[in-house]
Amino acid sequence: MPTEALLAVLAGAVLHAGWNTALKAGGGSHSDAVLVVAGSAFIAMLLLPVLPAPSLASAPYLGVTTLLHVAYYRLLTAAYRDGAMSHAYPLMRGTPPLIVALCSGALLDEGLSPGAWVGTVLVCGGILGLTLLGRGSGPSGSAPSGSWRGNACALANALVIAAYTVVDGIGVRLSGAPAGYTLWCFLLLSVPMVGGALLRDARGFLSHARRRWVVALAGGAASIASYGLALWAMTIAPVAVVAALRETSILFAMALAALVLKERVGTVRLASGVVIALGAASLRLA
Repeated sequence: MPTEALLAVLAGAVLHAGWNTALKAGGGSHSDAVLVVAGSAFIAMLLLPVLPAPSLASAPYLGVTTLLHVAYYRLLTAAYRDGAMSHAYPLMRGTPPLIVALCSGALLDEGLSPGAWVGTVLVCGGILGLTLLGRGSGPSGSAPSGSWRGNACALANALVIAAYTVVDGIGVRLSGAPAGYTLWCFLLLSVPMVGGALLRDARGFLSHARRRWVVALAGGAASIASYGLALWAMTIAPVAVVAALRETSILFAMALAALVLKERVGTVRLASGVVIALGAASLRLA
């Protein structure tokens, strides 16, 4: 993996963990998730006129990824409502890289080297170890790691994440304009999400937006930057490798969950973090 791609994906991982932590700290409400999308769309409208437009060949992929991202946000907030972030986040993020790696040969014509497979398996194994072996808890120590509903939402979201990763990996390469493609992703996503919120309760949503406008802008900017960096990296590195390396965000999410959300981080989680770090090093050297 080129050094510039590595640094871009790691920077995006920090941003991704940060806005997810902010979402969970705010209660993991769907309204806050919609605010983040609204903030992203506002930023996209400001920047799209001055950036190169993506090729029309990428338009079908933009349509499909919009639908997948609507499902992603709904499942994300549902998983966070019903379980600790330190449990739901690893469950959602640990499986998609393996699915992408298994599909990349047929769908992307990208076979992984043995070193890349080792790195992918280490990253995913370390992440899933957080859920399978660790015991998350809430701030008071009494909240369960995850309910049946929370686990189901997290696992369903893992499939959605794998799907939009492959779709966007193809789409961004066809676009010829990674920044423009990323911004159109968020602008199109805002139509069903923000439009739906306004149709359901316009007065309530606008009132919530006035109180939480910082969440909208900061979360929107972080979300665009995080995903945009990953999509750009996919234009110069294998999609499956980028997908696996991006999930090192769990290291940052784990630290933020402990420091900000006061969720317990024990020996198993620390050991899993070491495995994830070894996987990231293997991906860099592959």
